[in-house]
Amino acid sequence: MALDTATLEKIAAHLEDAELNCNEVIKITDDYPDITWEECDEIQWINRRRKEARGTKIVGMKMGLTSMAKMRQMGVDKPCYGYLADYFSVPDGGEIKISELIHPKVEAEVAFVTKKELSGPGCHIGDVLSATDFIMPAVEIIDSRYKDFKFDIKSVQADNSSSARFVTGGRMRPVSELDLKTLGVVMEINGEVVDLGAGAAILGHPAAAIAHLANMLAERGEVIPAGTFIMAGAITAATAVKPGDNVTVRYQDLGTLSMRFVE
Repeated sequence: MALDTATLEKIAAHLEDAELNCNEVIKITDDYPDITWEECDEIQWINRRRKEARGTKIVGMKMGLTSMAKMRQMGVDKPCYGYLADYFSVPDGGEIKISELIHPKVEAEVAFVTKKELSGPGCHIGDVLSATDFIMPAVEIIDSRYKDFKFDIKSVQADNSSSARFVTGGRMRPVSELDLKTLGVVMEINGEVVDLGAGAAILGHPAAAIAHLANMLAERGEVIPAGTFIMAGAITAATAVKPGDNVTVRYQDLGTLSMRFVE
């Protein structure tokens, strides 16, 4: 790595401060144009370890930028990943405080829960499906800390892939009972349909995103343990929300999730 450990720690603290205090910052590649993907990945893991050292529990993982349309929209060329902290979790039907976020957006996703360890390199869809205990619906509330929600792939990886909050619940189903490629979702805000989509929006098949995660983690000697909750990425576009919004997402064969945004 070109940057020393002290500099990486400084950048990590800067980004976590932005998250915890709802401060917009400029993307880190503006200040460190030569920073590498590996350094940005390490920044994410530094903040993961910082949270764990303070008693925060890591309750899952997530993939981001898993649709070609979203990659083009954000000007990036590959997916990213992040961790889910315990305080990100909101119960189905719960309230999410806008005041604790900067510019939140909602995405409909599906989540995998593993029953066997997954590891790369070379992890593929078949490996993921055989290692999956069940599928369940999930809605992610993303909230980039970067000004105007603009970033590059390295900056967003350092920023924990815009992770902020998530809602899960609904109905759990085994993989054998679902066609994940055609699994449909409808997102409503205040009773009006704002978007719809199908599982194929996630890298062609949602399990491909989980395989991609296993292979990315292998680059740093990590695996996906059995019992891991993993959100596969967005089926719908990221839709901005404001105080007073009621969001409902209806999933084919997996039930419904809802949440309310308050001041």
